[in-house]
Amino acid sequence: MGVAFGVLGPTVAESDGRALALKGPRHRAVLARLVVARRRVVPVTHLVDDLWTDPPPGAVGAVQTFVAALRRVLEPDRPPRTPARLLVTDGPGYALRPERDAVDAWRFETAVGGAARLPATEALPRLEEALSLWRGPAYAEFEEEDWARGERSRLAELRLQAVEQRARTQLALGLAAEVVPDLDVHLAAHPWREDAWRLLALALYRQDRQGDALGVLRRARAVLADQLGVDPGPRLRRLEADILAQEPGLDPPAGPTATAARLWTRTAAAYDRTVAAGARARLETTVSLIRNLAVTGGGGLAAAGQHRMEAIAAAEEFGDPDLTARVIGAYDVPAIWTRSDDPELARRIVEAAERALTALAGDAHEASRCRLLATIALETRGSRAPRGPQAAREAEEIARRLDDPALLAFALNGAFMQSFTRAGLAPRRDEIGAELVELAARHGLVTYEVLGHLIRLQARGALADFAAADRHAAAVDRLAERHELPLAGVFTQWYRALRLAASGQPAGAESAYRDAAARLDGAGMPGLGRGLLPLALLCLRVEHRRTWSDIGPGSTGPGSTGPGSTGPGPVEIDLGADWGPYRPWAAPFALLASGRRAEARAALRALPEPPRDLMYEACCCLEAVVALEVGDRDVLERARTRLLPAAEELAGAGSGLITLGPVEDHLADITTALRAPTSPVPPR
Repeated sequence: MGVAFGVLGPTVAESDGRALALKGPRHRAVLARLVVARRRVVPVTHLVDDLWTDPPPGAVGAVQTFVAALRRVLEPDRPPRTPARLLVTDGPGYALRPERDAVDAWRFETAVGGAARLPATEALPRLEEALSLWRGPAYAEFEEEDWARGERSRLAELRLQAVEQRARTQLALGLAAEVVPDLDVHLAAHPWREDAWRLLALALYRQDRQGDALGVLRRARAVLADQLGVDPGPRLRRLEADILAQEPGLDPPAGPTATAARLWTRTAAAYDRTVAAGARARLETTVSLIRNLAVTGGGGLAAAGQHRMEAIAAAEEFGDPDLTARVIGAYDVPAIWTRSDDPELARRIVEAAERALTALAGDAHEASRCRLLATIALETRGSRAPRGPQAAREAEEIARRLDDPALLAFALNGAFMQSFTRAGLAPRRDEIGAELVELAARHGLVTYEVLGHLIRLQARGALADFAAADRHAAAVDRLAERHELPLAGVFTQWYRALRLAASGQPAGAESAYRDAAARLDGAGMPGLGRGLLPLALLCLRVEHRRTWSDIGPGSTGPGSTGPGSTGPGPVEIDLGADWGPYRPWAAPFALLASGRRAEARAALRALPEPPRDLMYEACCCLEAVVALEVGDRDVLERARTRLLPAAEELAGAGSGLITLGPVEDHLADITTALRAPTSPVPPR
């Protein structure tokens, strides 16, 4: 787990839920100052000025000592004399480079901004979660520091806006009674917020408390006159007139959103009264709710992951393997990405599924066995162990024998996740996607219909059939809008960035990739998001450099810097970015860019085998590009063997996210290099 930082209150750092000892106030000040900089470099001279009004002799050395102490706390397992990866030295100063969701203030901003684009039912839990992050005033212990003042004010204003945004959302959902106590507290501390007065009065009116609503507006008028010497603004004056006239437009919304909210509240209350607290039915109902929660958006997906294992553990306590199997198998949430969001959770789920399989006996439990096997196939994605493919085959056989459409869709999802045993299997995945689309459309399995289109989008992209991929992307967007499936749009937005990259528009593609990455913030899919933007930009630049050198006058290939070369030079990358699992494939490019060819060759030789997932061909091609540059024939032979089955595909495009151009071009470069008697010929 990474280190998390808290600044919405006193400055803290923690790892795996454990608070880290940050020593004295100046250590905390250095840390907080670097968080304020938002991953940018803060020169040492600025840190000195920020820490002392009158810097003492040796202040620079003191700052270096503080930084060294912080590094020991933040990265205790870092080997001696290896570069720091979190609190880094960069040029004239230092920068803190945490993950995007590792700072509570950043998560707060992302959640509030995202909530503004969501329907009220999804926005409310996101706003509640965002506001719960606050433990006190932002950067609480640095109230008097000039460097913190602007950020403290900005975050405080955002929090006030979020409180009022939550109130508006609650009113839109017909939850007027929940608005009143929160806004009372809010206005006691911030009585000049006119919109808060308006929302409070409207909430009271919608509870048939017309007199109280008018009393609130009179209080607002008095406060504004006494404290600011102004009259209420036009919106407050108009609300007062509308309340006196009992305008119908002030009534609570009678549309489907409010009706659904009231129905949910009444039904949940009735269920709570009727079903015994320890009943097994409660557990199965809870799992169904968790499953539905997972497809509602980023906050829902993250919450579902958190509660899923708790439900499984609760089921195992009953000692009934069939109940456990039903609880595990009920979470048939379609999955498109081949890297787990939480590998440790996946491991525990697989272990529980294996225990349930062992305990079940006989054909009477075939449906439960099928769901357990499909779960194992899904949760072992990316693994080289034979258990995943075996479980996928068994699940598919049982589902076809039982002729159960929902079971078959679940099993096909497992088969897709285990279809990465080698390169070049896009046609097989296209068949799986086609069957899923037809099956799901015929039986009303909407989420699996979306999955089928996404699988076909990836497969047709890998096969350079972008006309078909475009049609599948459009189908995904239509279904997602109609059925309120916001996460599906993350993948189609990334696909459209890929389309720009594949059509030779690097500038437009880079902008599109950055926009797509911003949408991933708060999406609850770290297995997809970690390292994806840096990888996409690396692939974009590598491929642009290769195609540039096809036509660049005098170029001798990528990275050419020798005499007579007019090539575009090495690929410049920032290893300080969050590369996630792709860092090993980025490191050789950084070493080449700094002229450290021998170290780049060593890093190339040390690369692990690419994971068996949607990025397999892309990682193989990145290895080949570096191997061509440093003249490593062994790696080139290995890359050719791995890539030959995918000769008809676009490297990386099977992900639906990135591309490195035609695999056949890479193979041609490799073949030409291997035919050379000594050094390889650089790629075209």
